[in-house]
Amino acid sequence: MTRTDSPEDILPPGSVALVGAGPGDPDLLTLGAVKVLGAADVVVYDALVSDAVLDHLTPDCERIFVGKRGGHPSVHQTEISEKLITLAKAGRRVARLKGGDPFIFGRGGEEACCLAREKIPFRIVPGVTAGIAGPAYAGIPLTHRGINSNVGFFTGHESAETSSLGGEESPFSQDWAAIGRTFPVLVLYMAMKHLPEITQGIMAGGRRADTPVAVIRWATTPDQITLVTTLGRVVADVATHGLKPPAIVVIGEVVGFRDTLRWRQDRDPTRDDPPGRF
Repeated sequence: MTRTDSPEDILPPGSVALVGAGPGDPDLLTLGAVKVLGAADVVVYDALVSDAVLDHLTPDCERIFVGKRGGHPSVHQTEISEKLITLAKAGRRVARLKGGDPFIFGRGGEEACCLAREKIPFRIVPGVTAGIAGPAYAGIPLTHRGINSNVGFFTGHESAETSSLGGEESPFSQDWAAIGRTFPVLVLYMAMKHLPEITQGIMAGGRRADTPVAVIRWATTPDQITLVTTLGRVVADVATHGLKPPAIVVIGEVVGFRDTLRWRQDRDPTRDDPPGRF
């Protein structure tokens, strides 16, 4: 914060900032995010926001947890949006802190639309998304000259409204066979539940069973685990090693660079590596 920046300048009373907290490592917070967190008098935050990120709040900042995790009781999205509106209309300086980036599978667009309808001033502070940071921390370049000139980002978990577009027998609107043929490298968010259907669809499109795959759990945190396997074995290996969400899945030949570019001592469950920051 510069000498001319006051909390009211950064985050005026009665406004909301939708802030990307990044995937966990507080070093990945942007300067804009740090400024907003220091100016907020109330923060509404998600389950995957780390304590180290929350340390950037002022001591008197009110904290409201609205975390949503699959299989556990959680706050409905409508309630979260209504909470933001109520706080802003009460004249509060509101930071809505979301894991990763608000506009990358983070439902930030839905919350922003609700604020816009109520004519509540808001701003977006982009964050580093886990689909980029996780592979980087695992030593996996998502693009590499001679390997791929594009990369696709997909969610493995769709809303009922979206997935119904795929037909009565399909849980997806995506055509995984076509996706597998189109994108040499795929990055999947929230894919663990439907990993068997996704991988089968990708192989049905012609991708080889020995295509390298990485599953990255707790991306960028000291507890990061990276499993390297293949498209044909990933479902069995995930079950064998008991990997659960949150996890990012990377599919493509770039995964092979991990052996050379692994710069960080994240845990490899196939070798019982100990966790560690570096």
